[in-house]
Amino acid sequence: MRFSLFKGMLLLLLFASLTLAGCSEQQDEQPRASSGVGKGQQAPDFTLSDMQGKKVSLADFRGKVVLINFWASWCPPCRKEMPSMERLYRQYQQQGLVILAVNVEKNGAQAVQRFLQQTPYSFPILLDTDAEVQNRYKVFRFPESFIIDRNGKVVEKVIGAIDWTSGSTFELIKFLLDG
Repeated sequence: MRFSLFKGMLLLLLFASLTLAGCSEQQDEQPRASSGVGKGQQAPDFTLSDMQGKKVSLADFRGKVVLINFWASWCPPCRKEMPSMERLYRQYQQQGLVILAVNVEKNGAQAVQRFLQQTPYSFPILLDTDAEVQNRYKVFRFPESFIIDRNGKVVEKVIGAIDWTSGSTFELIKFLLDG
């Protein structure tokens, strides 16, 4: 009996650590390497529904600077960085910045609706309930973000939560908007 209790606790601990390992909080603002879509590559196009059911495609924003952020409501670092994303969006939306927050939860519509009731955001939140776009971009840690230039090329990849209103990533976005 004791062995089976120990075994169950061990399995629970292993599951919890694997789940939390998916979230990442970036400390030094230097992106860490991972496989998938990288700098210099054309950002793969996709079409997802937003919270109102409207279809949104990445191609709709050609000619704009786009920040794609993959996130989940259960991920503390994801929730932590969203207020700075909102400030960035409000400050630079008129200059051509687009933020697409791609929620990766299977029950995304319900989870996001509950989340937005507590903390509303004005940038579009898209639902990737089948993980189609997540798999296309090979995103497995959250949050993970891609900065895309006006020509549709990935110019930066950020793994982990950051303050989007300061530091080198903020300067890069300002540079892209000014150029």
